[in-house]
Amino acid sequence: MGFSKPTLAPSQSNRVRLVVASSVMLTFISFWRAAAIVLNDLGSSAFYAGGLAEEAVGKAAPWLILGVVVFSYAVRAVYVESCSMFTRGGVYRIVKEALGGTFAKLSVSALMFDYVLTGPISGVSAGHYIVGMMNDLAVFSAARFHWAVVPHLRPDIASAFIAIGITTYFWWQNTKGIEESSEKALDIMKITTVMVVILLAWGIFTVVHRGAVLPPLPVPSNLHFSPDALGFLKGTPFAASLGLFGVLMAFGHSVLAMSGEESLAQVNREIEHPKLKNLKRAALVIAIYSFMFTGVCTLLAVMIIPDEVRVHVYRDNLIAGMAMNMVGPQVLKVIFRVFVVLVGFLILGGAVNTAIVGSTGVLMRIAEDGVLADWFRKPQRKYGTSYRIINLVAGMQLLVIVLTHGNVLVIGEAYAFGVIWSFTFNALAMLVLRWKFRGERGSKVPINLRIGKTEIPLGLISVFLVLFTTAIVNLLTKSVATVSGIIFAAAFFIVFSLSERDNKRRHDLATLQMKEHFQLEHQDNVGREALEIRPGAVVVTMRDSAAPFALKWALTHTNTDEQDLVVLAARMMGAGGPEYVDASEQLFSEHEQMLFTKAVSVAESFGKHISLLVVPAGDIFSALVQTANSLEAAAVVSGLSTKLTAQEQAYHVGQAWEALPEPKRQFTFYVIKPDGGALSFHIGPHAPTIEPHEVQLVHRLWLNLRRAPHMQDLHHSDILTYALTRMANEFARDKQGTLKDLQKCIEESHNRHSLGGRYEEVDDAGPGYAIQAPRSEAKTEDDAATSTKTK
Repeated sequence: MGFSKPTLAPSQSNRVRLVVASSVMLTFISFWRAAAIVLNDLGSSAFYAGGLAEEAVGKAAPWLILGVVVFSYAVRAVYVESCSMFTRGGVYRIVKEALGGTFAKLSVSALMFDYVLTGPISGVSAGHYIVGMMNDLAVFSAARFHWAVVPHLRPDIASAFIAIGITTYFWWQNTKGIEESSEKALDIMKITTVMVVILLAWGIFTVVHRGAVLPPLPVPSNLHFSPDALGFLKGTPFAASLGLFGVLMAFGHSVLAMSGEESLAQVNREIEHPKLKNLKRAALVIAIYSFMFTGVCTLLAVMIIPDEVRVHVYRDNLIAGMAMNMVGPQVLKVIFRVFVVLVGFLILGGAVNTAIVGSTGVLMRIAEDGVLADWFRKPQRKYGTSYRIINLVAGMQLLVIVLTHGNVLVIGEAYAFGVIWSFTFNALAMLVLRWKFRGERGSKVPINLRIGKTEIPLGLISVFLVLFTTAIVNLLTKSVATVSGIIFAAAFFIVFSLSERDNKRRHDLATLQMKEHFQLEHQDNVGREALEIRPGAVVVTMRDSAAPFALKWALTHTNTDEQDLVVLAARMMGAGGPEYVDASEQLFSEHEQMLFTKAVSVAESFGKHISLLVVPAGDIFSALVQTANSLEAAAVVSGLSTKLTAQEQAYHVGQAWEALPEPKRQFTFYVIKPDGGALSFHIGPHAPTIEPHEVQLVHRLWLNLRRAPHMQDLHHSDILTYALTRMANEFARDKQGTLKDLQKCIEESHNRHSLGGRYEEVDDAGPGYAIQAPRSEAKTEDDAATSTKTK
C-alpha cells in the first residue's frame, strides 16, 4: 500500500491504523428533561394501575398504590447508587458485573418481558380511554337526538385495533429513525401537569363538597381478592386465611405503579454536570410527581367514582371516570374528559414508543457484547437503523395484543412479572457489589450500619428482601404471569446462550482477520495525537460500504500530502448505553468489517493514505462535531441522508456545535449527493456570503455618508456595525414587528435568487483541491503582502 505516512510499528506497515475510542460521544440534558423522559414512561401507569389493583384486591387498593409509590423511591435509590458507580447502563450491565453473564442473561430476559408488555398495555389502555369516551358520547347523542339504535364499540376489540395502529406507527417511525427529543418529553409533561393540577384541585373540591370518606385501610379483613388474583392458591384451604401473606399478595398486585424505573438508569448518561447531583434532583422530582399523580389521584378516584360503576365501567379508564363524576356542569365534565383522553393518548402513546426504543436499546447492548448474532445488528439499507431488532420487538408486541384481544387485566398481570423480577435482579446485584467492590460511592441507599470496618447495608438488604418476597408471592398468585413469564424468559435465555456461543466462534475468526488487516489501537479519548495527524484534517463519515461516494469525493478534493484524511465510523450505542466502553472487549460486526475494508480499498484506488476511527456515540451529530473539534478538523464530509435534506443535516450539525463547550473550532461541513454534487455549510460564527448588489449598497451608503464633514473617518464596517446594532435594539423593542419585516426581506431575497444564499454549490470543474489545508503563518503573511501590493 503506497501510503505517504508510515504506521507506528515498522513491522506492521502493511496494515492501516484503526483507532477505537472508548469514551462515548454524548449530548447532555438538564435534570428537568431527564425527569420528563422517565415520567413519560412511569406516569403512564397512573392511567391503568389503580383500576387493575382494585379489580384484584378490592376497595383498599389506593393505599397499596400509595405504598408502592413511596417504596418506589427506595427502589429508585438503588438505581441512583448503581449510576454513581463505575458500572452504568441499567440492569444488564450491573447484573453482569456483579453476578456474571448467566444471571445477566436471565435479568435481561425478565427486562425484555417488561418492555415487550409495556407497549401493549399502554396502547390498549389508550384505546380504552378513546373507546370509552366514544361510547359515552354515543349514548349522550342518542338521548339528545332520539336515535333508535345506540352505536356501541366492544371496548377490548376496538382498543386492540387502536393499540395495533399505535404500535405500527411507532414501529415505522423507529424503522425510519425517530429523533429522540427530551424537548418533546418535557412538552408532554407540561401538558400532563396542567391536567394533574386540574384533576387534583377539582377532585379535592368534589371530595370536600360531598363529604366523601377515605377507602378502607389495607388490613387483611378489608382485602377482597378476585378469583383470578388468587392464582395457583385458588380453591386451597390457605386461600381462606391469608393474613399477612394476603397483604403481600395485595402489594404484589399493585407493583405496576412503579414500572418504568429502568428508564432512569438509561437516561443517566445524558444528564449534565454535576451528574450525580442532577440525577438525585431528577429522582426527587419523579418521586413527588408520581406520588401526587399516581398515588393521590388513585385515592381520589375511589372517593369520587361510585362503587357500582368504578370497576365495572371505569376499570380501564379510571381518570376518565373521575372527570365524569366531579361536581360541576355536565358540559365542563365532558370537556375535561376530552382533555384527559388527549393527554392519556399522548403519554400512553409515548410509552409505546419508549417500550420499542428501550427494548431495542437493551438488545443492541447485548448484541454489542456478542450475545446476539450480527444478523440482528445489520442496519437497514435506506435508513441505517437496526430494523431487524425493531421488527422483532414490534412483532412480539403485536402478537401480545392479538393473543390477549386487548384485555388490560391479562396484560397487566403478565406485565407485573417482568417489572418485579428486573427490580429484584438489580437490587441483588447491587447488594453483591457492596461486598465485591468496597470503594467509595457517590451515593448509597440510606441506612447503613457500620461495625468496626464492616458496613452492613440494612436499607439495601431491606429493599431486596421486599422485592424478592413480592416476586416469590407473585409466582404463586399470578398464574398467567408466572407461566407466560417463565416461558418467555426461558426462551430468550436459550436464544441468548446459543447465539452467544455461536457468535464467539464466529468472532474469534473475524477478530483475527481484523488484526491481520488493521493495526488496532484503543484510546480513551479521541485526539490528534492518537491518530498522529496534523491540525486541519478532513473527517469523512462512512455508513454504507456499498455507497462510498462521500469518501470518493473527499479523496478527489483533498491533497493528502498537505492534509490528513480520517474516515469516521460511529458505533451507535443503544438506549441506556454506558459513558465508557471497554473497546478491547467490543466485537466488530460484519458490517463494520465490510465498512473498513471498503474504505481502505477506495483509498488504495486513489493512491492516498487514510486513517480510520471508530467512536461510540449516543447521537450521530454530537459525535461528529465532538470528533471534529477534538481532531481540530478543518472540514467534515458526509453523504446526503436518506431522510434529511442537506440543509437539515447542516442544521443538526450546527445545533450540536452550539452545544459544545469552549474552546470550539469552526469548520466547513460538506454534504455530498450520490451524483457527486456537493453543498458546503460554514459551521460556527463566520462572515456571511454577501451578494454583489449588497456590497454595492454598502458602498453607496458609504459614499453618501462620507459627504458629511464629520464622517471623514467612516469605514464600510462602521455602516454594518450601526445597522446590526439598530436591528438588535428594534428587535428588543418590537420583536413581532422586526420578525415581520425580516420575513418580508427574506421573501424578496428569495425572489431575486432562486438558489438562495444559505449554502453554496461546490464547483468541481476547476483544477486543484476544493478543501484547503490550513496555511502556515509565513504563507499567510506573503499572501497578505501580495494582497496589499495588488491594492
